[in-house]
Amino acid sequence: MRNTTKILFSGALISMLAFATVAQAEEDTSVTDESVVQPVSPVPGQPDATQSPTQPEAQGAPDAEQEQPKNYDVNEFFSDAQRYTVGDVVPDKYRSKPYEIVEWQKRHLPAPEIGSHWTYMGGNYVLITDGEGKIMQIKSGEIFFR
Repeated sequence: MRNTTKILFSGALISMLAFATVAQAEEDTSVTDESVVQPVSPVPGQPDATQSPTQPEAQGAPDAEQEQPKNYDVNEFFSDAQRYTVGDVVPDKYRSKPYEIVEWQKRHLPAPEIGSHWTYMGGNYVLITDGEGKIMQIKSGEIFFR
């Protein structure tokens, strides 16, 4: 019986807090409704909103081919609670076959050099040497979505 009383009391207390927040929010909105709204002065160099533009706006979004290519190179990243940069050696598990990225074209990655392969670490694509596992290049994982 005692636990039931505690649970009911806790539920009632939480409910009262929820109603108090709603009441306070309604009170705050009534204060802002009564306040005087002053017009904002126009920013120099920008046309007035009431004037019609002299030049037509650009027609639609630019083609993907016309956009500037993004630089997806990364200098450093964190994986497995460790910071990695170009020249560091990755753990052995990232040198194993399950972590090797064979279909690098689908991920928009450049072709790996001879004696290296791409792997995925900490949300980034990392080009490592086959023998030592030394990091040669790092690309952001966002390159996949370009």
